[in-house]
Amino acid sequence: MHYLDWFAIGGYFILLLGLGFYKSSKKEDDSDFILAGRKLSLPGFIATLVATWYGGILGIGENTYHYGIQTWFIFAFPYYVFGLLFAIFLAPKIRNLSHRSIPDHFRKHFGHKAGIFSAVLILFLASPAPYILSFGILLQHTLGWNLLPAILFSTIVSLIYIWYGGFQSVIRTDILQFIFMFTGFVFLLVFSWNYFGSPKTLFTELPEHYFDPTGGNSIQYILVWFFIALWTFIDPGFYQRTAAAKSPETAQKGILISIGFWFVFDLLTISTGLYAVAILPNQTAAMAYPELASHILPPFVYGIFLAGLYSTIMSTIDSNGLISAITFGRDILGRIQNRENVGDTTANIRKGLVVMAIIAVLLSVSIPSIVRLWYVIGSVIVPGLLFPFLLTFSKRKLLPRKIIQVMGIPVIINSLWLIWGNINGAYPLQIEPFYPGLIISGMLLYHFAEKDL
Repeated sequence: MHYLDWFAIGGYFILLLGLGFYKSSKKEDDSDFILAGRKLSLPGFIATLVATWYGGILGIGENTYHYGIQTWFIFAFPYYVFGLLFAIFLAPKIRNLSHRSIPDHFRKHFGHKAGIFSAVLILFLASPAPYILSFGILLQHTLGWNLLPAILFSTIVSLIYIWYGGFQSVIRTDILQFIFMFTGFVFLLVFSWNYFGSPKTLFTELPEHYFDPTGGNSIQYILVWFFIALWTFIDPGFYQRTAAAKSPETAQKGILISIGFWFVFDLLTISTGLYAVAILPNQTAAMAYPELASHILPPFVYGIFLAGLYSTIMSTIDSNGLISAITFGRDILGRIQNRENVGDTTANIRKGLVVMAIIAVLLSVSIPSIVRLWYVIGSVIVPGLLFPFLLTFSKRKLLPRKIIQVMGIPVIINSLWLIWGNINGAYPLQIEPFYPGLIISGMLLYHFAEKDL
């Protein structure tokens, strides 16, 4: 790396930490720390929602390097669909609620135990483990560190400022990271175009399977990822930003505009991933973007691009880290200590930040694959939460004593399904693990809800 690259990266981290600690204080109250006082503006909403959505950027590069445009069909298009539905049907309703989190939402509708149980599931769903792993792998690649020290450094530097500033620090830093992530990939696309030729050239130079929507996988596999995108409905980051928006209109409009930015960024990442295959066909897939950048970008521009990669990952680590800390400190520990009124739980949230960091490090070390972490967490947790959460926006009712079964049984079954597949090399009946849990959740919900009418 050229000294100009270090200058660019150093400047990014100085700006990041400066913004992270700016006006931050340990005296922030609960509302400010969790939802920034419910005053999130439209530009801030868009920047923080877009920036936090791409933390697994190395996984996007890895999948594109192997399967081409299939990446758009499993990691992009489904999220546009469900993001649009969330904006139209759920965002205005969520903003008008007094709840501060999804576990609060479950507690209101299904009781105390349901709130705590949902919080346990959210703790894993919002884990920053895949993104801490991404950051660690990137540091390992660019600086030559061993993976474990890289993961520990990634955890500390990405979370230190939210200890003081909470969600307000996340918003401020996300605006900077939004700028860097788009700038970096625009540079990579422009220089790839000049180096190799227009994107039309890719169609003649790359094998046909790179332009197959399935990427050579089964339709069942593609559909699993489509259904995993239902994650959007119960994504705690979506919920937090919607609840923090200054008005229902801000939340709804912010999501719709964010979908447009997602589309642009997906075009940038997928096209540059294909350029990586064409220009450097024999490299580590997860390193597709940094390897391509180091090969074609001049000094300083390469540093800007690396800062963009760091931005893309860190914006998700700090967001998910804060959500996990809130979930453990407020929605689990706080509710156990004080069942009815948790009060100002900022101190507990900071304790949760430490616990969450330890869990995330352990997960990232035990499952060292970005895409695999997404798949395992999504397949196990989403079926347990999805239908019960959506039920709360309907007129149908469910007795609180039944909700633990509706949430817990699908999670147990999908966990056993995954374990069976890992031990035997194939899933039972060749069915991906997401399906049985979702089907059983629907059946249980229909059965119990019918009795409660």
